[in-house]
Amino acid sequence: MDYPKSVPSVGLVNGRFVDENPLAGTPGSLIPAVWGNSVTQEILGVISAAGITPSEADTGQLIKALQAILGRSSPMRSVVTRLTASKSLAPDELGLVLIDASAGANTVTLPAANAALGIRDVIVRRVDNSGNRLTVRASGSDRIRFHTHLAANGYPFLVLMGGGDWWHLRSDEAGVWWPVGRFDATALGRISFECTRQVIPGGYAVLNGNLLVRSDWPWLWDYAQLSGALVNEASRSGNEGAWTSGDGATTFRIPDIRGEFLRVLDEARGVDIDRSAGSRQMYALESHNHYLPTSSGSANRPGPAIADASWDVTRDVNAAPATGIVGTTYPNPLFFSGPEMVGNIGSFGTETRPRNIAYPARIKLI
Repeated sequence: MDYPKSVPSVGLVNGRFVDENPLAGTPGSLIPAVWGNSVTQEILGVISAAGITPSEADTGQLIKALQAILGRSSPMRSVVTRLTASKSLAPDELGLVLIDASAGANTVTLPAANAALGIRDVIVRRVDNSGNRLTVRASGSDRIRFHTHLAANGYPFLVLMGGGDWWHLRSDEAGVWWPVGRFDATALGRISFECTRQVIPGGYAVLNGNLLVRSDWPWLWDYAQLSGALVNEASRSGNEGAWTSGDGATTFRIPDIRGEFLRVLDEARGVDIDRSAGSRQMYALESHNHYLPTSSGSANRPGPAIADASWDVTRDVNAAPATGIVGTTYPNPLFFSGPEMVGNIGSFGTETRPRNIAYPARIKLI
């Protein structure tokens, strides 16, 4: 586009239009119809290409059209949309979508990923840290193509868990939103330890044996079915570290490992045989023998014998047993007068355990 320099008698001055000047007696420039129509058509072409209906009263349509066209060529538009309630997003709301679900459960629905939408990006980010469920759902039969190792076509929705959790999605014009980034890409089902009792954002939960609804967590139910660690609810006792099939129809249960020591599954090595993933093993001591000496004396005392004079009364033994009583390795009450009395040596409890430190365990749910 340029000034109509090739049109005779247009009256351009220094290559540009000028107004008539009656005082100076100079005429104004002439605007040929063909040129005026060309300029108008060129502007209308941009407006129409953006899908906007031309309006004579709206003088801001050209910039809107340019923004729309640039948004198509660069999938991530410079738009911020803030939501506090459930909503179906319009194409011009895609960009950075900030969602506050503190008032209650929310569902945000993406536009149809079709040719009309084109290739577009959206970042959906949760801003609140409440426990309310926040679902991001694809439109109609569209899918969000994540966890494709479990379902090749992906799933119809995802959930944002915890303040700051986000997913970056891109449409492909063929009914699919593809994840191109997310806040926490840790593998589904991964168990981790934390130095805080808070559940961090990104898709985590406590390993507490809670029942979940299969339709709310379809990818996690698919994972449980393929885990090799799924038992029915009746077999849960002794398999608390496994998944269960819940009621057999609509629910399933996550593992519960709270308060337990963990052991690597044998997997055919032969060290800890006949174990299944998630099975519980009770505490035990390896079979062994103890050999204790006895005191000398009458036939009431078993041999082989050690002379009484051989006992050291400065050590934790019964140095002077009564007639007919076998000498023991319990503390000597004649020597110790403090808390270490007979029968009170060592550290005892309701289980056999090593020295340890307890940390909260979490499992990745999405």
